[in-house]
Parts: sequence; C-alpha cells; structure tokens
Amino acid sequence: MTALRILHLSDTHLMGSETLHSGAVDTVAAYTFILEAFENAGPLDVVVVSGDASDDGSPASYGTLRSLTGDFAARHGAVAIYAMGNHDERAGFREVLGNGHPGGVSASPSGYPGMDAPVVGVSEVAGYRILTLDSSVPGRTHGFLDAAQLDWLRSVLAKDSPRGTVLVIHHPPVPPLTALHQGIELINAPALAQALEGTDVLAILSGHYHHHLMDMFNTDSGVIPVVVTDGVVNTNDVLAPPGHERALAGSGGTLVTLTSVPATEHGTGGRTLLRSVPIHRALPPVITPAVVFDLGPDAVAGISATIAATDAERLAGGPVSQKTASPTRKD
Repeated sequence: MTALRILHLSDTHLMGSETLHSGAVDTVAAYTFILEAFENAGPLDVVVVSGDASDDGSPASYGTLRSLTGDFAARHGAVAIYAMGNHDERAGFREVLGNGHPGGVSASPSGYPGMDAPVVGVSEVAGYRILTLDSSVPGRTHGFLDAAQLDWLRSVLAKDSPRGTVLVIHHPPVPPLTALHQGIELINAPALAQALEGTDVLAILSGHYHHHLMDMFNTDSGVIPVVVTDGVVNTNDVLAPPGHERALAGSGGTLVTLTSVPATEHGTGGRTLLRSVPIHRALPPVITPAVVFDLGPDAVAGISATIAATDAERLAGGPVSQKTASPTRKD
C-alpha cells in the first residue's frame, strides 16, 4: 500500500503589517499556534494551504506564510503547496510563491494575459498528482472558474497520474452552511462537475467556510469526497442562531491520508482509501477574543447585499462589468 499524508490548512489571512484581522485577531500568532499544535503529526508528504493565505495580498504577508509553512514542512519531510483564495492578490502571490508549487514558475492557462491570469499549478508527490485551481474573482468574494481554466483542467486530467489526483480549490463545490456564505460560494460548481467526469480525481480540498465539513461532490460518473478544513484565523459557528454569522476563537486543520490499495490475486480491484481527521484548537485570549464577531440577521443582510454574487453574475455564468455588479467588497 502507498499512502499520501497531507496536512490541510486554510484561511490564515496573514497581514503584511501588524493590523489585526477583524480588528481582533493576531493572524501571525494564530498561524504559529496551530502549526505548533501539529508538531506531533508525524511525517507528512504535503502541507496544503488552500487559499485566503493573505488578507491584504501584500508580498510581506506571503513572505511570512512561506517562511512559517516552509520551516514546518521541512521539519516533517513535506513539500508546501499553496492555492489562491478570494482575499489573495495574484500579483503578490506570484511575486513570492510563484504558482504555489515547489519550484513552480508563474504558470497560467492559455488565453490569459500575464500577471492577471489565474494562478494554477501541478505537482507529483509519492505518485499522486496535486493540482491547484484559482477560484478567485478579482475584487469579488464568490468563486468562479471560467472556460479557459476549465479547459486547462481537462487537458491536465486527460492523462491519468500513477495513483490519482488531489484537487485543491479555495471555494468548496458543495453548498455552504452559515448565513454569510450563502451567495459567496463557487457559483458554477456544475461546470466543475462536468470537467471532472471520468477523471482520476480522488478528493477535493477546500477552505473558505472557516469550519470543518466532509461532503460529497456529485458528477455523472460518480462522487468525489470534499474535505473542507477549519479556518486558521477563526472558526465559523455552524450552530449560531438562524440568520447569524458568528466567528469564534477557534483554529484548526485536517490530516488527510490517501492510501492506494493494489488489486489482489483474488480479483479484488485496486482502490484508494481516504481518511480525514479534523483537528480543532481554541485560540488563547492573547491572540483573539472568545467571540471574534456575532452578526445578526440585519447586519448579515447588509453585508450580503454588497458581497454576494449578483443575479447578473449568475445569469452571465461569471464576472460582469462592475457597472452592473454590486459594489466591490471581499469580506
């Protein structure tokens, strides 16, 4: 049996200055705290940060991310891989992290101009392919994958990898649970499902929702497990009162293991087993207050009016002119 051991982290929201996230959370301290919590995780193959690595898109924030993550990964025998989220900025990301893969240059799907292109990449680790997509929409909060990126995805997946593919995308292709995330999900998940039909994708790793979630993504050829990991910066409370969006002083990550089981001499076909172990830790008061924010229904409605994907964006199947879209905001 051959295993791929992944530490899946997301939503670090690091700052290039000493600014506190949501006016309350020391993001560097929170990330340092959760990495220390995983010191006894044992040997790893990959550390994945699945987006919203930075809160301000600054090169300094990505430098902090690369230093903290790289040092941790090196101590555990792992490589570090990063994906774009809606808070990330492509220019700053590319300047420091390239395409988010070891030794990766600033790659982009064909048909995109230069630095504004989505940041995508592919690595092979222990015979498994790790593929990152860029679901960010510049200036907006929801996720979207346009035709050029989906075509690039199909071209990569047209050839099977030795043991299968792990897909990393910040916006989960499964529905959100909390109030404020309604409307800022991946708005064209069915198009992704079509692109993944009949491919060797074994699992999808996502963030964005700031809480642990295990779900299944349906395609016409089968279902793919989706592992959504906790936010490093805070944890969204899925048991908040109806209509509320509440963030608590929590942090965490997920240990994901894929194990390839070969076919047996008795005719049992080869298969891949997935094990997901969510780890949650309360952040201490020196890093964040116990309740980071608790927004009531009126506040949620007001914010949603500015950040949710508009009817025009949904009807167009993607970004539209800012003249017709709602005001830009990336909360």
